[in-house]
Amino acid sequence: MKAKGLGCLVLSAAALMAMLPASAPAATGGKMRATITRTKYGVPHIRSRTWQGLGFGYAYAFAEDNICTIADSYVTVSAERSRYFGPDETWKFSGNGAVNKNIDSDFFYARINESGIVEDLISRPPPEGPAPELKKIVHGYVAGYNAYLRDTGVDNIPDKRCRGADWVRPITELDVYRRFHQLGSLASSGAAITGIGAAAPAIPAPRVAKAERAQDRSVDELANGGADGFFPLDSGSNAIGLGSEATKSGAGMVLGNPHFPWDGAERLYQAQLTIPGKLDVTGGSLYGVPAVLIGQNRYLAWSHTVASAWRFTPFQLTLVPGDPHSYLVDGQPRAMKPVDLTVKALATDGSLEDRTRTLYETEYGPMFTSILGLPLFPWTPTMGFALGDANYENFRYLNHFLETDRARSVRAYDRIERRIQGIPWVNSIAADRKGHAYYTMDGAIPNVPDEKATNCSGALGLTVFPLTGIPILDGSRSACNWDTDPDAVVPGIFGPAAIPRLFRRDYVENGNDSHWLANPEQPLTGYDRVIGDEQTTRSLRTRLGLTMIQERIAGTDGLPGKGFTLRKLAKVALGNRQYAGELWRDELVAFCEQNPTLAGSSGPVDVSGACPVLAGWDVHDNLDSAGAILFRRFASRLLGNFTSLPTGVSSGYAEGSEAIFDVPFSASDPVNTPRGLNTDNAAVGKALADAVTDLDGAGIPLDGTLRDFQYETRGGKKIPIHGGPGTLGVFNAINVSWDPHAGYPNVPHGSSFIAAMTWAKHGCPVRELSFVTYSESENQSSPHAADYTKAFSKKRWNKVPFCARDVRAQAINRERVPSR
Repeated sequence: MKAKGLGCLVLSAAALMAMLPASAPAATGGKMRATITRTKYGVPHIRSRTWQGLGFGYAYAFAEDNICTIADSYVTVSAERSRYFGPDETWKFSGNGAVNKNIDSDFFYARINESGIVEDLISRPPPEGPAPELKKIVHGYVAGYNAYLRDTGVDNIPDKRCRGADWVRPITELDVYRRFHQLGSLASSGAAITGIGAAAPAIPAPRVAKAERAQDRSVDELANGGADGFFPLDSGSNAIGLGSEATKSGAGMVLGNPHFPWDGAERLYQAQLTIPGKLDVTGGSLYGVPAVLIGQNRYLAWSHTVASAWRFTPFQLTLVPGDPHSYLVDGQPRAMKPVDLTVKALATDGSLEDRTRTLYETEYGPMFTSILGLPLFPWTPTMGFALGDANYENFRYLNHFLETDRARSVRAYDRIERRIQGIPWVNSIAADRKGHAYYTMDGAIPNVPDEKATNCSGALGLTVFPLTGIPILDGSRSACNWDTDPDAVVPGIFGPAAIPRLFRRDYVENGNDSHWLANPEQPLTGYDRVIGDEQTTRSLRTRLGLTMIQERIAGTDGLPGKGFTLRKLAKVALGNRQYAGELWRDELVAFCEQNPTLAGSSGPVDVSGACPVLAGWDVHDNLDSAGAILFRRFASRLLGNFTSLPTGVSSGYAEGSEAIFDVPFSASDPVNTPRGLNTDNAAVGKALADAVTDLDGAGIPLDGTLRDFQYETRGGKKIPIHGGPGTLGVFNAINVSWDPHAGYPNVPHGSSFIAAMTWAKHGCPVRELSFVTYSESENQSSPHAADYTKAFSKKRWNKVPFCARDVRAQAINRERVPSR
């Protein structure tokens, strides 16, 4: 995010500060006051008497910790990345993993800003538009953010990444709402930023035969693995909701364990928000959202996991011959709407120049050519694709979270889900103080029943839908547009009656597979494929999560007693069991002992030294689990032979992987199958040989441990990190990439804000144990850039104070922040 000099063409930060009004506008109230009390690890507890004051205090505290990161996001949604950072540089939308050129990103967001959709959504009445309380919070947030800039001065920002940068400026309410819009579409059009921002017909136009081959290639890529890793989000999560039958106290419990990026703006920030008599909630929120998204109040605790339901559908258009900007619907031509856009771009000489593009809109959505960088949707002389986005007009999710922050039971929570249907891309898992547990996927899901998905598919859709659940609809027939259920909050999405939900007294769980096994005792079936798959292989992480719950309830997991206490829930969450190891280790050891030399990718390899290491491994991914790295390389190599199909975010099914198991999948025993290692498969021996070669090449002993070779650098210090890839069945998912020279020297993604939550019968009712694994501040000179990460490394849970007396007693800093 290094700023580049623009000379006199851009106002300096000092000039911008001088232009800022001395006080926030008084349209929604007068002075705003808040108290920010920080407790251990810098967690802010923000208290105010008004909604505006609460937003003011939240923004002020958040800016103290992460001003550079969020300021960069405001540049992005303002379509000004090319202006400040250059048109050919790139940025990563960390929440979905998409890497985009600045110029393409700017045209994508310029299109949104030109449309006026954000302003339109702000003006709508609730639930489609922001509730009055939310508008007041946003008003205060803007004032608090700008007050921090004014008090600190851009030239004195503690974080050197943006100190003195021209792109750090005062913000407006529109900036904040644009960031809300960006987050809402993260799993839909936000995954197609380049595909929309750079969409244009192929030039020179290919012949029809070439166009047909382009479509065939798209089919082949999706069917045969070209889209490996193509998911709505580069994120995941675990969540457990426990009812009275599963807990020792009889009160509900929730484990929230979202897996999010460790860098960038799509991280979770921990805070408590309090307005006496109106709101008292603690938990985590995405950067720039002044409401708790995962957390707990005095009655309800809840979390979210990235859901399997698709939030977009491509529409395949039949173009008018000779006119790539017109398409046919029911035999009649319809002209696309041109959107002429201009953005400013930094030239090599430091001046600014205009860049122009024309993007095109259809009745289904914008034209696009790729998603997550995969060019699967060619715009040829005969066909093109438009993207339908169920979240393009979804500000309902903001009201959902603000109401959830005040909900008093899972039944009340369910009523919020049904009435607002605002959740944009996650499942909801909750439990309440009285011991009820709850799961649903209610929210914005395109209304495409299976019959329509099949009957409205062309060649591409007929191949893709059965494999992935993505409907690719025929845009030449108006009957193929999304349906609308009579109970749906807005047109085009499924109504509450069509969406899975479950109430239990024992437990619900989700680990990014579909709704089917939220509780294996009561499978959820009969739902449309776009929502999620049923009676199919579950991921290793999902299976381990269910196994851990069942064993703890039965008391067969080696811990004392039966059922969950809060401490036992926390212990189970970070137990770091390696489920692939539990399924395969013993057979792999026997195979290794019988075959001391195996054929690897580069020839014969002596693997005899690996046998005793694997035999002595404790089948965990703890810091000192000798053999964990060796087995991880083996399992990663073995599973790398197979293509993971893009079935939502479910990582359970890899094409052809049945061949490496002894016992196949059974829908009647989905938690325990498939299992066993088929050592007759040549891929097994090759994977072990290559794993030994990998460690030797990296200079890692076969019994090397994560303490020495898996770490994260925070605050200038290397911090060893336990846990491992969720794809291998580690519940505490630390999703790292192999460095052939160093092992795992960076954690880009994984367990993020972790919270084990329940209620006590006496004293302060709210009890929470938590971590922010990457720490509260991205400013690496901050004392809170690494402290929480060090605690996570040592599994030292933070017992977070909630009641005012406890917060005061544990305060490490307290400040009162009035508006000027």
